[in-house]
Amino acid sequence: MDQFTINLLFVGASFALYIGIAIWARAGSTSEFYAAGRGVHPVTNGMATAADWMSAASFISMAGLIAFTGYDNSTFLMGWTGGYVLLALLLAPYLRKFGKYTVSEFIGDRFYSQTARIVAVICLIVASVTYVIGQMTGVGVAFGRFLEVSNTSGLLIGACVVFAYAVFGGMKGVTYTQVAQYCVLITAYTIPAIFISLQLTGTPVPALGLFGDTASGEPLLTKLDAIVTELGFAEYTAHHANTLNMVLFTLSLMIGTAGLPHVIMRFFTVPKVSDARWSAGWTLVFIALLYLTAPAVGAMARLNISDMMWPNGGIEGGAVAIEDIDNDPRYDWMKTWQKTGLLDWEDKNGDGKIQYYNDQNADLQAIAEEKGWVGNELTKFNRDILVLANPEIANLPGWVIGLVAAGGLAAALSTAAGLLLAISSAVSHDLVKGAINPQISEKGELLAARIAMAVAIVVATYLGLNPPGFAAQTVALAFGLAAASIFPALMMGIFSTRINNTGAVCGMLAGLVVTLVYIFLHKGWLFIPGTNSFTDADPLLGPIKSTSFGAIGAMINFAVAYVVAGMTKETPQEIKELVESVRIPRGAGAAQNK
Repeated sequence: MDQFTINLLFVGASFALYIGIAIWARAGSTSEFYAAGRGVHPVTNGMATAADWMSAASFISMAGLIAFTGYDNSTFLMGWTGGYVLLALLLAPYLRKFGKYTVSEFIGDRFYSQTARIVAVICLIVASVTYVIGQMTGVGVAFGRFLEVSNTSGLLIGACVVFAYAVFGGMKGVTYTQVAQYCVLITAYTIPAIFISLQLTGTPVPALGLFGDTASGEPLLTKLDAIVTELGFAEYTAHHANTLNMVLFTLSLMIGTAGLPHVIMRFFTVPKVSDARWSAGWTLVFIALLYLTAPAVGAMARLNISDMMWPNGGIEGGAVAIEDIDNDPRYDWMKTWQKTGLLDWEDKNGDGKIQYYNDQNADLQAIAEEKGWVGNELTKFNRDILVLANPEIANLPGWVIGLVAAGGLAAALSTAAGLLLAISSAVSHDLVKGAINPQISEKGELLAARIAMAVAIVVATYLGLNPPGFAAQTVALAFGLAAASIFPALMMGIFSTRINNTGAVCGMLAGLVVTLVYIFLHKGWLFIPGTNSFTDADPLLGPIKSTSFGAIGAMINFAVAYVVAGMTKETPQEIKELVESVRIPRGAGAAQNK
């Protein structure tokens, strides 16, 4: 059986499972559509949240960014896991106790303002749409390789699958579908990692293998450092990036995690307040299984790639011959990925070999000139392909490659569904029912939600064709937007009685606008290529990149909110009592104690 057929079997079986679950768990009421009837067990919810969370950025892109940068990109791990601690301690139980369906509804009621609710909807849609672009990028990469179709066709197929189970199932269908997707994606991520760890270190636990010894007795990371520095790249385990930018980036990811609407919505689905905190704890456990494995996947893949490009023992032994790439089955993965346009090479000096090295390193220039090299000949290696190509690079069996195909698609599609549900509920529940037509029937509201989701899928698919970066980089921008706009409003709404409606609205708008402008200045207006004035290699504000600015935006949000609140009318007494009731376990007022 050829690889294409195996891929079809794995992907087709997983899709049939997702759609079957969605039909079984079809939402019949608004409560089931928005919050799964508030009847989801904390462990089930933790697993669904983990799938919702571990998007294409985590599954497909993160290990690739770590592999080609090393220690400095461990910020993705610290930020995305640390954010769940904030979420569990500071937000989840209080928002569940408040007892609403959406983040925007909480903000509208807490700040006793329809304007605040609409501004929250705008912030939510901007962050979620940016996030969906990253997911659709991952869908295109995965489908393009494993179903051997174009990127455009892959996006369209993925959009149809999401439409089938998200539009009809709502939160109830998405919850149980995501439990299945978590099982698929974590199995698909860990099995190849275990195989590769055994190959390189003899250790079946990848996280331990990362710090283990290779067959030669040399520590894996020591060997990797030696290889990459010989090729002119930065030392893998050392810190090279600007520390201020690194801290701000980690902080942006952390508070962005705690402010992402599609994640927060999951905590409205559990039966009672204590379950919200337990859900966050279980989510962290399920996420840790992948996040403890990712650094090992990245390091081991980088070592395997370097060894394949220099199979005879480094620079002195000579680079891989084009004849080997064409005829040796071990290099079949390169020809397969070349067809997708995400990997390419060129024999620039005509010596019949492909030299892979850092041609920007001044120390290597003398060696390159002496050997007749005229530049790095591995001309394109998209970071997003590394995890998907990993089983092929390591020569693992065809069924493992098929499993990874299903896992990559599960990761991208599960998060896309959660984001689209957040967007549709914001439009139908907060805009249509909350602002435009409060008398709309439950059936009409469900129809509006499904229409909004269908429109969102079309927009997301279109934007996914021209993303502003690799999947994880695009997602990092979404975290910055959530950090700058939604997180401060939620924190002040729960813990401060001083912030009034005017302060909250001005703070959210200031944080969103300033962060969005900073991102557009570096990534292009509305992400249109060529319209940027700066780049992340040379940012506007010293070392602060566009992906790190969310933390600055959050500080601006807090500052503006407090200043404006101090200059305007005091928060009404009943709202102060409401805030107190949400934070005190026995509660009172409008908060729900179930």
